[in-house]
Amino acid sequence: MQFLDPALDAYCEEHSGTEPAYLQELAAETREKVHMPQMISGHLQGRFLSLLSHLLKPKTIVEIGTFTGYSALCLAEGLAEGGMLHTIDIDPYLPEMVHRYIEKAGVQDRITMHHRPALEVIPTLPEPFDLVFIDADKQNYPNYYDAVIGRMRPGGLIIADNVLWSGDALRPVKEHDDQTRALVEYANLVHNDPRVEPVIVPLRDGLMLARVK
Repeated sequence: MQFLDPALDAYCEEHSGTEPAYLQELAAETREKVHMPQMISGHLQGRFLSLLSHLLKPKTIVEIGTFTGYSALCLAEGLAEGGMLHTIDIDPYLPEMVHRYIEKAGVQDRITMHHRPALEVIPTLPEPFDLVFIDADKQNYPNYYDAVIGRMRPGGLIIADNVLWSGDALRPVKEHDDQTRALVEYANLVHNDPRVEPVIVPLRDGLMLARVK
């Protein structure tokens, strides 16, 4: 679903920060060669993630769902000196492509890739987490939130993508499939958690930001 008029979307991109050349190349290769290329964060959302990371200056970022690495590279732009981004995915085909662009960006010493289920990896990562980005299998969103919330530092940020789910979040409950049901459950879980201050930003398919108190 196109939430914003394409002309307005283009206007927003034109008046936002410029994508580094390696991100432009990555986006083009994703569109050309990868199944479901619309899963990439893209220019506008990528600049937003980069801005949040720069404001937060995180030492530890955890990304659940790597895809082709676009969002990881955007988030890594704001890492504090000596910081590390841990990105987790079980896709067996994309790691070579992701690693290639990590090297193009020159951040191979700032991004660690994990190729195991996220719920196994998260407990092994160094705490506290400063920034978490959830963009993986939707049915596990509530489980991912439960896995990271107790490991966050005060003032940290949890971001979840696709919470509007092409507008399906507004459909009657009886029409929800498993993915929609999990995303609505996630939104309610975060909204009702007194440990965080949440806001949904209707950027692309919806980002839910939750600042840890």
